[in-house]
Amino acid sequence: MTFSLTRRAALAGAAALPLAAAAVPRPARAQATAGTGLPRARGFTLGEMGVTTLLDGSVPRENPQAIFGGGASDEDFARVSAENFIPTDMAQFFFTPTLVESGGRRILFDTGLGQGGIGTALAEAGLSPDQIDLVVITHMHPDHIGGLTTDGAPTFANASYVTGRAEYDFWSKADPSKGVGALMAKNVAPLAEKMSFVEDGAEVAPGITAMATFGHTPGHMSYRLESHGQQLVLTADLANHYVWSFAHPEWEVQFDMDKAAATASRRKVLGMLAADRLPMIGYHMPFPAAGFVEARGDGFRFVPVSYQMM
Repeated sequence: MTFSLTRRAALAGAAALPLAAAAVPRPARAQATAGTGLPRARGFTLGEMGVTTLLDGSVPRENPQAIFGGGASDEDFARVSAENFIPTDMAQFFFTPTLVESGGRRILFDTGLGQGGIGTALAEAGLSPDQIDLVVITHMHPDHIGGLTTDGAPTFANASYVTGRAEYDFWSKADPSKGVGALMAKNVAPLAEKMSFVEDGAEVAPGITAMATFGHTPGHMSYRLESHGQQLVLTADLANHYVWSFAHPEWEVQFDMDKAAATASRRKVLGMLAADRLPMIGYHMPFPAAGFVEARGDGFRFVPVSYQMM
């Protein structure tokens, strides 16, 4: 399988590094930020598709065992962490929408936290929000729908929208005065007339197929991309951490609404990716969020991209 780093994204990333290092202030610990000097866009090709991961933001979180290690003993969590050279007391979160350019259309998967990061990342990729033709929402958690509006207006003024039918039906019944229900009322409901709803196996655009991966949310969707015999899977929040959720798919994740269904989806899809040696892009994987999956014992290992896709 042959991939290549797009020249536009490579030049934009290289040019932005010294400017970002000089101009971006050191953020507060709790603020979602791409970090001083980090690139915000990384482009690949998949057949005739252009695929660009967009770093909306990144933030540290303490006590990751409580988030990613439900059911794990302290000893097992510490052992897996040590084997992968990561601490047990802090994890770094990444938020990574993906842009797919296919058939003359620009298709954005998820929109980030709503703190302006998606616009910055698109600019580094040489685009503006009004150039997005279609926005696909994998699920309705705030870090995926937060960027749908900016200052009360649609961020992607010329776009239409797609999301899973089961996902929309579930969250549209949530209490509109709090939590996800409130953000649905503010960011999603005003766009409903421009929104289409899909089921498992539906084609949202040529070569882009919805895959039901329920569990994280009731209607969580992943998406398979295919062009000229090459495939890649956008796994969204199927696995939320590149070590713990792969090594032990059965460890419960705090954000998974149906823990058993989420574990089953993880095992099924990660097993498929490992067996078929397909690349994946995971929304919360370390940027650029792309990699491969290796079967290892009763679990898996995430293998980040290096030069395979260049």
